Amino acid sequence: MKIHKLINDSATLAALVERLAQAPFVAVDTEFMRENTYWPELCLIQIASSEEAAAIDPKADGIDLKPLLDLLVANTDVLKIFHAGGQDLEIVHNLTDKTPVPLFDTQVAAMALGYGEQVGYSSLVESMLGHALDKGARFTDWSRRPLDKRQIDYAIADVTHLATIFPMMVEKLRKNGRGGWLDEEMERLADPSSFAFAPEDAWKRLKLPGRNPQLLGRLRAIAGWRETEARGKNIPRGRIIKDDTLAELAAHPPKSQDDLGKVRGLSAGWRNNDIGGRLMQALANAEPVSADELPQRDFKRPGLSKDAVLVSDLLKLLLKIRSRETGVAPKLIGRSDELEALAAGVRDGLHILSGWRFEQFGSDALDLVEGRVAFGVTDGKLTMTTTAKVLDNADKVDA
Repeated sequence: MKIHKLINDSATLAALVERLAQAPFVAVDTEFMRENTYWPELCLIQIASSEEAAAIDPKADGIDLKPLLDLLVANTDVLKIFHAGGQDLEIVHNLTDKTPVPLFDTQVAAMALGYGEQVGYSSLVESMLGHALDKGARFTDWSRRPLDKRQIDYAIADVTHLATIFPMMVEKLRKNGRGGWLDEEMERLADPSSFAFAPEDAWKRLKLPGRNPQLLGRLRAIAGWRETEARGKNIPRGRIIKDDTLAELAAHPPKSQDDLGKVRGLSAGWRNNDIGGRLMQALANAEPVSADELPQRDFKRPGLSKDAVLVSDLLKLLLKIRSRETGVAPKLIGRSDELEALAAGVRDGLHILSGWRFEQFGSDALDLVEGRVAFGVTDGKLTMTTTAKVLDNADKVDA
């Protein structure tokens, strides 16, 4: 594979992109900093096909990234490969209001191939290629210039290995017939709505303190205000107000701005500064959330009876057994909230009751819930067996 090292001019980048546009896939990674900013600061982009690889310096004076961004979000003939690409996708979305399409995430694929849940990139490389990655530059400050050779080599290695691993994973998925299992997950990852949300929806991403419409209305108002402040100042939202302080203000709103000086987590200056005034205005404008906007009740509070809780635990045990037997990570098959819903009597709208998930797990899960299977121990191993109830029904059908 030809390595181009660091590209820092528009002409060289455009020529690279023109060649990459003829490849069936490109592996992509980014290096960024976000400790002191709301928006991640893009510091380096690495990209590779099966034939060449390069690192691109987005901080280089006058460099035009448009050809590269067009390749990622507009060229649907080239598959884009990431590993745990959520933050990389967020960066591309921030620059283009779009996400890379089509895409393939090797961390998700690894869950269908027996490598476990959320396998790290270095672990995946070691498992599939048999050698360890150099982690020496892992915690470098990517915003500082110039970047040295070791940093660039480290960064490019991520995509060269990714370009090698991808065809191997595709072949394994082809052999075991699981490629189609990943389509839904990849579509979800590529959904732009995951990265674009209005400030007034920021409250939905917090741990919600109950379902009181007035309290949630205040939380919605001040969470949206905080999001707007953080974006405008380009600082982490926690630098404005921490989540726990936000929840306290929603639960016990101050009667006046002067009372802000008594709130734990806020400085005394909030009692008379402009930001404190804007916070109080947000609280004053707060309206209760409507019934349609209230969060769904937790199935365990109070929708799940004591017996149903036990059934939910049995479903989780069944999921572990099926995961072990198939070599598919439990998280890819089903989530805990869906198992609890099934135990509570829900049948509609559950992913585990449709498609490949139903074939691999949902069918047996229904049998368990409806009393047609049981657990046992055979040769020291936990197994699932068909109960007499099913056998009796089968005999009647045969008769």
